[in-house]
Amino acid sequence: MAESKPAIYAAMGGNTLIAITKFVAAAMTGSSAMLSEGIHSVVDTGNQVLLLLGLKRAKQPASAQFPFGHGKEVYFWSFVVALLIFAIGAGVSIYEGIHHILAPEPMESPLINYVVLGLSILFEGASWAFALNQFRKTKGKWSYVQAVRRGKDPALFVVVFEDSAALLGLLAALAGVALSQWTGNPVFDGIASVLIGLILGGTAIWLAVETKGLLIGESANPSVVESIRGLAGEAEGVERVNEVLTMHMGPDFVLAILSVRFARGTPAERIERSIAALDVRIKQQQETVKRVFVEAEARADVDSRPNHGDDPTAG
Repeated sequence: MAESKPAIYAAMGGNTLIAITKFVAAAMTGSSAMLSEGIHSVVDTGNQVLLLLGLKRAKQPASAQFPFGHGKEVYFWSFVVALLIFAIGAGVSIYEGIHHILAPEPMESPLINYVVLGLSILFEGASWAFALNQFRKTKGKWSYVQAVRRGKDPALFVVVFEDSAALLGLLAALAGVALSQWTGNPVFDGIASVLIGLILGGTAIWLAVETKGLLIGESANPSVVESIRGLAGEAEGVERVNEVLTMHMGPDFVLAILSVRFARGTPAERIERSIAALDVRIKQQQETVKRVFVEAEARADVDSRPNHGDDPTAG
């Protein structure tokens, strides 16, 4: 999660300045697209505040009420961000655009719009490049699409998505202003506003889909699961590995539950030692795995099994 914060701060600072500039330009020129872009920047700024809130709350220690900590706060607030982009950003932009299409108003001083949009593209592009560079460092050998689908830290790719949508929206606004000036028809400005809303809506839906699985309880990546299964199969006395269940409790917190069968006649003490050693090995090999629970299924008398009431299988 440490990689997310610099990208969020960079985007938040840029969006705040850009939003103020866009609203001033919209007031001076009466541009619908520029007003939509101003709303877009305000929503983005608020979203970054929510992402920072999620990162902060995720660091709260575990408690009796939340024994596995608050790591999923990041997923919750990322989902809220997606909803806000859709409800406020997309909704207001489409409404504003339709209003100006039905009742078009001539644009004043389009040069101001060009200057503001040009500067916004420059600043937004710098923020996008910074966020993309941070995302590239974390994605490893995966493609960008794979990194989004398999990534467990939504805060970072949310910023990349937002900045990408912002750049597309700025290009749409620039095209709308240019066409309105060139043709003398202000309807194009309203069409650009609707297009910006559709871009935001599409971005929000994709973000919501990607964060929903994490919020519900997505498993660790297949490579992590296979690594855990392999380590369990190599553990002393283990005859067979049945289930390996994992769930992300946060970007850097994986809960692992294993069901293994020990060889016939394995003494309880040996089972306990094997489980303790397995717990250590899994956590050493997979740093994101913080808690390990093993259900031992010994093929022997019930008395040879560990007493689960004493919880010797918990890591």
